[in-house]
Amino acid sequence: MPTRKRIDWPAVAAAFAARIPHTALHPAAMLRAFAEYRREARKGGRPARWGLAFSGGADSLALLLIFWADGPGRWERDFIAMHFNHRLRGKAADADEKFCRAVCAALGVAFVTGRWRKAPKGASAAEARAARFDFFGREMRRRKIRLLWLAHQQDDIAESMLMRLARGSGTGGLAAPRPVQELGGGRLHLRPLLTLKKAAIVAALKKAGATWREDASNAGDDHFRNRVRRHVLPAWARAAGRDAVAGAALSRELLDEDDSALEAWLDELKPLDRRGRLDLGRLAGKPRALVRRALHRWLLAVRPETDLSRQGFNQLLAAVERGRDTRFSLGARGFALVRRGGLVFRKD
Repeated sequence: MPTRKRIDWPAVAAAFAARIPHTALHPAAMLRAFAEYRREARKGGRPARWGLAFSGGADSLALLLIFWADGPGRWERDFIAMHFNHRLRGKAADADEKFCRAVCAALGVAFVTGRWRKAPKGASAAEARAARFDFFGREMRRRKIRLLWLAHQQDDIAESMLMRLARGSGTGGLAAPRPVQELGGGRLHLRPLLTLKKAAIVAALKKAGATWREDASNAGDDHFRNRVRRHVLPAWARAAGRDAVAGAALSRELLDEDDSALEAWLDELKPLDRRGRLDLGRLAGKPRALVRRALHRWLLAVRPETDLSRQGFNQLLAAVERGRDTRFSLGARGFALVRRGGLVFRKD
């Protein structure tokens, strides 16, 4: 949308938040935020600053407006908006950054930006995403920020699910994006807009008098997500004859519950010891889904840099299930050894 007219952003924020209040946001994300709030209140002292990813698009603008309108009174803390300039769209990318900076200045919100200094020519969406989240992670560590708000919404769930189905993801992949995502070092990503559809967000922004930035590359078919968004999702919704996006969001919730249950069951079994040995006896007779997860954990613990293919993983899984003495190559640096009811890593 055009962004030339002068806008009273505080008034827009108040009008938008009146249409989409905190009560419309995902309860799991909000409950976790309140838990963090209470935890810090018990510790006393100045509340920690929270981060908010701000691209300048409709979704992240909506999130910023909601938290600006209600945040100071509810959370009693400052937010910092984080913008990453991928530098892949020339002047348009710089205009995105300028827009974000202007909105934050009008709202009195702290703003920080990062730039992709060595952006590869023809960078993929995955590479751009990795660079963006590297920036978020660095800023969070540098500024001692534990919690970052992200603006994924319900359409993103359906798009991600269709994309991940195409590559054969399990419950862990199909349950993303999650409203609450715990990262290493005590950091959290919260996604409170997962209860809202893109159309509802855009409609509320328009009624509030907001403008935002549009990424022109989203109108093309170069990226897989764009093709799913522009062609697959509309056709799927028409064929379903019902609210397919809401159905995908419900499936995501159920898959997340199943995924968490399997993880909790595996935690109770404790098949991986401190020496990095996987006790196959504790997994005997258990469902294959549980053995698969245990093997994934083992690989991450002892050989995180392995380039084991899906076919190779399934062969190793079959060897683990058989339980017979086996030596299985994990690349140039070592191998997996099934021996005496356990699985261990040995260097070459």
